[in-house]
Amino acid sequence: MKQAPNDQDVLHLVDEAIDRFDGNLNDLGSAIGMLMLARRYGWRVVLLIHSPGTVRKYLKILGLPNLREVVPEVGELAQRSKAWRLIEGTSSFWKVVRGQISGVRTALVDPPSKG
Repeated sequence: MKQAPNDQDVLHLVDEAIDRFDGNLNDLGSAIGMLMLARRYGWRVVLLIHSPGTVRKYLKILGLPNLREVVPEVGELAQRSKAWRLIEGTSSFWKVVRGQISGVRTALVDPPSKG
C-alpha cells in the first residue's frame, strides 16, 4: 500500500499546480480549496459536496489522476459533514454521488465540538 502524502507532499502538489496553471484563478483557488478540505474531511466527503464533473475539472487543474492517491478515504473531520453522517454505513454512497438519490448532497458541517 502506498504511503499517504504528508503536508509537504501536498504543498508540493499545490505549488506545481500553481506554477503550470493557465486560466481563471478562481478555478485554481477552488481546486486547491477542494484538495485542502479533502485532506481533513476525506475524498468521500468531497464527492458528496461536488459533482463528479467538478471534481474531474479540479483534479485536472491539480494534475492528479484521482483524490484517492493523496487524501484519506474518510478524514478526521468527516463526522462534522451532515451529508456523510446521512449515508455513513449504508450502501447508498455511490448512488448519491451519481445523483440517483437526491436530497443528501450538502456542504454543511457542524461546528467543532467543545470539550
